[in-house]
Amino acid sequence: MAEPGPGSGPTGSGGGPADEAVSIRISVSSPERMRELGRRLARLLRAGDLVLLTGQLGAGKTTLTRGLGEGLGVRGAVTSPTFVIARVHPPLGDGPPLVHADAYRLGGGLDEMEDLDLDVSLPESVVVVEWGEGKVEELSEERLHIVIDRAAGDTTDEVREVTLLGIGPRWAGVALGRLAEG
Repeated sequence: MAEPGPGSGPTGSGGGPADEAVSIRISVSSPERMRELGRRLARLLRAGDLVLLTGQLGAGKTTLTRGLGEGLGVRGAVTSPTFVIARVHPPLGDGPPLVHADAYRLGGGLDEMEDLDLDVSLPESVVVVEWGEGKVEELSEERLHIVIDRAAGDTTDEVREVTLLGIGPRWAGVALGRLAEG
């Protein structure tokens, strides 16, 4: 079930890109449905898009990214880049490459991320950064921030609440609500 509405995340009143936010909330019932959400989302992405993923350990960030990779038609298995920090998955066809980065072990902001050259990769790639909140927003005023919430504690509940927040003019006309349709 989806709940479209105005941006409820980092919006402001200064007339900047954060004011042009659109959001939707989707319930996802299993890891396979999370991958499917990633495959559907990939159809909306294009070269130059920055996607930030936020959520607890085990929330499904890498599972969603795996679906993005499948939907984008990239080479190589999409796995967590925690220990290598970033992986580039070239396209098998004429689509954009997927750059999958994990900022979990990086303490600082964009300064620590600069060695990854994400700013160089961004124009021709889809760049997905797990744990990127507060670290890579400076890469683009237009970005898609995805927050994945799961039940806390010792639970077998696989339901995730996924909030997609499109920030900036790039996302103003994108039908994020269609992602809730199976």
